[in-house]
Amino acid sequence: MRRGLAIAVLLLAAHGSAFAQALQAVRQYREAHAAEIVTQFAELLSIPNIHSDLPNVRKNADYLVEQFGGRGIKMELLELPGVAPIVYGEIRVPGATRTLGIYVHYDGEPFGTAEWVSGGPFTPKLFTARHDEGGQAIAFPESGGKVDPEWRIYARSAGDDKAPLIALLTVLAAFRQGGVRPTSNIKFFFDGEEEGGSPNLGEFLRTYRGKVDDIDLWLFCDGPIHASRRPQVVFGVRGIASLEVTVYGANRPLHSGHYGNWAPVPGLALARLLASMKDDNGKVLIEEFYDSTTPIGEEERQALAKLPPIDEQLRRQLGLARTEMDNALLAERVLLPALTIHGFASGNVGEMARNIIPDTATAALGIRLVQGNNPEQMVNLVEAHIRNQGFHIVRDDPDQETRLRYEKIAKVVRHRAYPAARTPMSTPMAGEIIAAVNRVLDEPLLLVPTLGGTLPLYVFSEVLQQPFVILPIANHDNNQHAENENLRLANLWYGIDMFASVLTMPGE
Repeated sequence: MRRGLAIAVLLLAAHGSAFAQALQAVRQYREAHAAEIVTQFAELLSIPNIHSDLPNVRKNADYLVEQFGGRGIKMELLELPGVAPIVYGEIRVPGATRTLGIYVHYDGEPFGTAEWVSGGPFTPKLFTARHDEGGQAIAFPESGGKVDPEWRIYARSAGDDKAPLIALLTVLAAFRQGGVRPTSNIKFFFDGEEEGGSPNLGEFLRTYRGKVDDIDLWLFCDGPIHASRRPQVVFGVRGIASLEVTVYGANRPLHSGHYGNWAPVPGLALARLLASMKDDNGKVLIEEFYDSTTPIGEEERQALAKLPPIDEQLRRQLGLARTEMDNALLAERVLLPALTIHGFASGNVGEMARNIIPDTATAALGIRLVQGNNPEQMVNLVEAHIRNQGFHIVRDDPDQETRLRYEKIAKVVRHRAYPAARTPMSTPMAGEIIAAVNRVLDEPLLLVPTLGGTLPLYVFSEVLQQPFVILPIANHDNNQHAENENLRLANLWYGIDMFASVLTMPGE
């Protein structure tokens, strides 16, 4: 017994030394190369990456192959015809007893027409702080120059999701320079279609299953840290279903003077339909909308109880006098399905407004799904509600005969949909990840059952039956998916430390 205990102590001490060596290597490297790290981040952010722009998305993939290859990693592009490739690479460690898969996506959201303070979504710019909190634009530092961790870099995908790629590149460069070796086999799996719903991910996993079949745990690097600025490990994500609803008036726009008070107004009809779906307090009124939700367990409830109170702070930060369901906690609300109006269009506003009654009105709706919700069935419930409001549902624009037959017509077009996914918090090896992340923190890591956003984790659960955890690094106020997306550099520094620790955590 004494001999076994002595061996265990020696192993722990050896790992403590290995971890200290790894952390020292990355921090020394970061201190010496901070300006270069930020400059490389800007270089990657300057490559357009809208998920539907395949030629530019491929430029991102080629850049990652070149940069990771330059760190001594064997990289390749996994291909399917006519779609963005998976950027794949691996590190084989002699004697390693586990294999970690690291998922990051390198594509980005469309950027709309809103103005960017940086001058454009792919024109990275450095600010001393948030631009709307007094931050000033500054030049990128010269090589060897000092970098303030409170600075923010503005560009599309700064927060979602290129930061983990730069953090990994930095760690690998530091390890190579400092002679540090990971303690696990590592497989990199970088997705170029995530913002488009990863429609081909399942086919990639089936086609190239032999490359990922031996992964013991997936690490998904996406999403923000907690709004308290404390890092978190997350064990699930919500799913998503999207649809568009169009209602119709006359078969052409009409002069509002000649036909107002006589012809139906599509915008008003659609507004009434949408208002019937949700009450003033935020409760969705669609029949059976909440019925399929799987309740969380006691372990998840205990984790929620330990989260710091941030709701009042968030309301002040966002300029909200109240939030839904009488100021119910955000952490609890993301455990229920949500119905959101993403956009509403009918005619024009501002200088382009005309004195007409538009012929159509369209709303884009999103349903965020939780464990237990079937995407198709949830959209079926929305359609049933639309029918109950007296609408005849069509899939294409109605012809004249249909217009004359039905007083109220709604065209419903279904878009991408996939279910929620969640890994039990007691998953073997999750505790090792938690311990590794805690090593680089000054206060305990937060454990969160479900992230509010969406990732295609269900594919990994269904195709591979492999567990996952989520390791976010972006700041909570990163303007994800909106204009002026940004990353606080302190969060990038945290990501570098976190990866250094996770890649050198003790073997089994």
